[in-house]
Amino acid sequence: MLAVLSPAKKLDLEPVDYPGLASEPSLGKHTEILARAAKKLSVSELQDLMKLSDNLAMLNYERFKSFRLNGRSNSAKPAVLTFNGNVYEGLDAGSLSAADIEFSQDHVRILSGLYGVLKPMDKIQPYRLEMGRKLATERGMNLYQFWGSVIAETLMEDMADHGDKTIVNLASNEYFKAVDKKALNAPIIEAKFLNIKDGEARNLMFYGKKARGMMARWIIDNRIDKADDLRGFNVEGYKYDKSQSTEAHMIFTRKQPPPKK
Repeated sequence: MLAVLSPAKKLDLEPVDYPGLASEPSLGKHTEILARAAKKLSVSELQDLMKLSDNLAMLNYERFKSFRLNGRSNSAKPAVLTFNGNVYEGLDAGSLSAADIEFSQDHVRILSGLYGVLKPMDKIQPYRLEMGRKLATERGMNLYQFWGSVIAETLMEDMADHGDKTIVNLASNEYFKAVDKKALNAPIIEAKFLNIKDGEARNLMFYGKKARGMMARWIIDNRIDKADDLRGFNVEGYKYDKSQSTEAHMIFTRKQPPPKK
């Protein structure tokens, strides 16, 4: 079983100590092609490609200009400690033990526009390149065409020795769309997290993203390697809702918490 996450736009670039735990991305040759294409873009072209402010366009222009094509960079840092959005707040990777990290390396993957598929401790350089962007290469006009079946094939390879070859989709639609379902050839479970207020169950983006990270953390903490066991997820009030769930869609609900003061 593999739990699949999206990356985050916000990055934490502060140095951390992770002796002996870091790994290298497996799709470096593909990343090099994309990075070469991005290096050729001007500030205004990057701004138009990713709909960025002037400051963010310049920042990402400088990042791509300094991006090391061989992956060897002093600024490289494990992905799960670099991404810093709501999902990663729920995951709280900084508190993982060495044994937790070892399990996560085998059971969690992060999809990426630039890197394709990442293990949690794969070292990445600072970048921004969302999966939905139309960066043209010799392999197509956008990143979905570029990655083709590569991401799905990589996920299948990473599950080759797993007893339960199920994908638990904790990623956004933008990113999971990059997984070629025909090439994947594996069952997929979609997890959805709803908050109930005034009798209405709602899918709220902030809570939903954090819950995806919390489920990934729960999978790691409890060494979950069978999809059926996901029904036991019970973090921060969420419980499995059998009445709304199907074999391919697991729904978890809770009473919506009051807003923070």
